Amino acid sequence: MPDTQSVWVFIEQNEGKIADVSLELLGKARELADALHHELTGVLCGHRVKELAQTVIAHGADRVLLADHPELELYRTLPFARVILHLARSRKPEIFLIGATSNGRDLAPRIASALRCGLTADCTDLQIGEYTDKRENKTYPGLLYQIRPAFGGNLIATIVNPRTRPQMATVREGVMHKPAADPKRKGVIEEIKPDLEKGDLALTILSRSVKPSTVHLKDSPVIVAGGGGADEAADFQMLRDLANLLGGEVGASRAAVDAGLISSEHQIGQTGVTVRPRLYVAAGISGAIQHRAGMDQSSKIIAINTDPDAPIFQVAHYKIVGDMAEVLPLIIQSLREKAK
Repeated sequence: MPDTQSVWVFIEQNEGKIADVSLELLGKARELADALHHELTGVLCGHRVKELAQTVIAHGADRVLLADHPELELYRTLPFARVILHLARSRKPEIFLIGATSNGRDLAPRIASALRCGLTADCTDLQIGEYTDKRENKTYPGLLYQIRPAFGGNLIATIVNPRTRPQMATVREGVMHKPAADPKRKGVIEEIKPDLEKGDLALTILSRSVKPSTVHLKDSPVIVAGGGGADEAADFQMLRDLANLLGGEVGASRAAVDAGLISSEHQIGQTGVTVRPRLYVAAGISGAIQHRAGMDQSSKIIAINTDPDAPIFQVAHYKIVGDMAEVLPLIIQSLREKAK
């Protein structure tokens, strides 16, 4: 295996704005690169996006591989894959991280398949460690621990890839902390000339329509979330009332979404959004590991549940054993009285 000395992050951008998940990955990748004493490289593809390269450096990168071409203005699988595969094959990164956005979920498996390496999707943590193969009686140091819920969320799996490179993983938005930018940070911007083939341009984008989300869970400092303990839509109205009083957003567990009590845009957890608010109120949520994976990094968690042994209480800072239909009106009334 060739000696590789770099950690890569695919920098996703849209209309000149870098995706938050890419900046978050730069923060985690900086930690990984420092642990390995490797260079951190951002791979930036687009058209007229050179000014974004300095932003990538400011968030932790040592080097930016900048592929600027008119055909890379909008994401298409084949042109992007062509550029990245050429770079990966020639430079052989040790680790390659990609955000688990719709584009990232399209691109990452294609890259991994072409490079014949492993890929772990939707990781919730990444660490550096060693692995001993007892069959070979061999220890592999400096491996990427790719950590994610497995078997329906019933356990946390740590996956390693000792034999092939790069070690690839995708991470969802909000899982990692976004580092503060350091505008004085220095790095190398290396411009790459894309060598695209005719077949890469078989797909033409005729028009593009983007529907902005009306739910902003990720950026909300306060989230009031409901789960399967909500028996009807009226219970979610109480959650909305409390969220409005606290200046927050309404979230939900998968059970509430599957029951049709609220739309999937509000879902928090392994199959929804990952959030880190200052205050998280969980009402009628049992706390399955899939849900906790999306909110257990909240600064303060208040849990309301009729079951004193509910798993949600394992991560809650304040625990209220009771029926949300009885507890929420009392909280709302108290807040309204204090607001007078």
